[in-house]
Amino acid sequence: MKEAYIAADFGGGSGRVIAGTIDDGRLTITEIHRFGNRQVRLGGHTYWDFPALFADMTEGLRKAVEAGFRIKSIGIDTWGVDFGFIDSRGNLLSNPVCYRDDSITGSSGRYLAGRDIDTHYSMAGLQVMDINSLYRLADMKRNSPDILGAAHRLLFMPDLFSYFLTSVDCNEYTIASTSGLIDARSRCWNHSLIAEAGLPEHLFGRIVMPGEVRGTLTDDVKRQIGIDYDVNVVAVGSHDTASAVYSVAHTYDTDGTAYLSSGTWSLLGVTLAEPILSPQARTGGFTNEGGIDGRIRFLQNITGLWILQSLMAEWRREGLSTDYGHLIAEAEKSGFTACIDVDDARFTNPHSMSEEIKEYFRERSAEAPHTQGDMVRCVLESLALRYKKGIDNLNNLLPEPVRRLQIIGGGSRNALLNRLTEKATGLPVSAGPAEATAIGNILLQARTDRKIASPADITEIIQT
Repeated sequence: MKEAYIAADFGGGSGRVIAGTIDDGRLTITEIHRFGNRQVRLGGHTYWDFPALFADMTEGLRKAVEAGFRIKSIGIDTWGVDFGFIDSRGNLLSNPVCYRDDSITGSSGRYLAGRDIDTHYSMAGLQVMDINSLYRLADMKRNSPDILGAAHRLLFMPDLFSYFLTSVDCNEYTIASTSGLIDARSRCWNHSLIAEAGLPEHLFGRIVMPGEVRGTLTDDVKRQIGIDYDVNVVAVGSHDTASAVYSVAHTYDTDGTAYLSSGTWSLLGVTLAEPILSPQARTGGFTNEGGIDGRIRFLQNITGLWILQSLMAEWRREGLSTDYGHLIAEAEKSGFTACIDVDDARFTNPHSMSEEIKEYFRERSAEAPHTQGDMVRCVLESLALRYKKGIDNLNNLLPEPVRRLQIIGGGSRNALLNRLTEKATGLPVSAGPAEATAIGNILLQARTDRKIASPADITEIIQT
């Protein structure tokens, strides 16, 4: 029976349970269970189906046991900003609302009206975006006071999964740092900001740092997955980008390397010892999020492959080709080079992504893309141009310019986008690992278990 560290990795479109084993400096990762993650429209709101996701996670754990793995520990990572509530008896009060819910639009403006934005940024250090938890909670205080009144704890998505595995409520630092409620300097809850927003103090629990043990599996969960031994649930970099960046931790502090975590979102930045909280950083659209080992992930949140993913979902419904290799080949042949602003709010969650793109060009009296290949080429050219802008903005704030770009995550498999990015930025681009988030998750579990001292101890990664 092989001992394995289990990564439960949740993305906006799918989730995976992955087993990692380490032997003589080789990390072998095995995908155990893959499942969909859907947004559910209900009563005028868009929710995540948390009970279904939790059931899929435990199914993955059960399958890992059936496959002959002895689970050493479990780490959970998810996307940022979204949260749920438990009451004083530990009951889930409602499914978490998705950050793409229509009600969120304008939340930052409502909260920041009449406030000094530079002063606010100097505390929170986050790029002003409607999806930030702080602004949404301020809206809830006005519009859903009954839910806040019944809540005992606010738990971000990985905290929520961990709670129902262990019955221990706590908030992991890197995921909490996406909320706008953490003091960027102290890495603790910003109690003055919580009070200013009129939020109940008791909602915000103990902060655990990456590498700490959250708790052990409850007897009920152990029965569900078919084991009779204790298993630790480890606080990894619970924000998926924090785990992804940790997978290349041995390279990102050298040679002026910036990282680009490429997926539904593109997270472009560097890691720093301390946050940059200047007005220039704010106007440049930068955010200071928590990293592993006390590092700060200084980055821009850029709309990533979401636009392409939405197009593919639309084409699937229409019975058109959604073979990724075919679409990229068609984009390679396309001569379409005009670009869209990928960060335009119109592309957040339109009824039809293809029609929204065409309308974007019609409003500018410009020729719109017609074929699927043209559409894909347009999106990829636009992303590459946006990455160049991000690198230029980084160089305006860093003491030394970025000299190299490391693209990690699922989007690193897109060779055409990588080439366009290299051309647009003028930087040498390295790609991979594609499974960066799960790898970083597993490596931190192994370090917590003292199996390795750092990611540099891993000389080979094998995927099965």
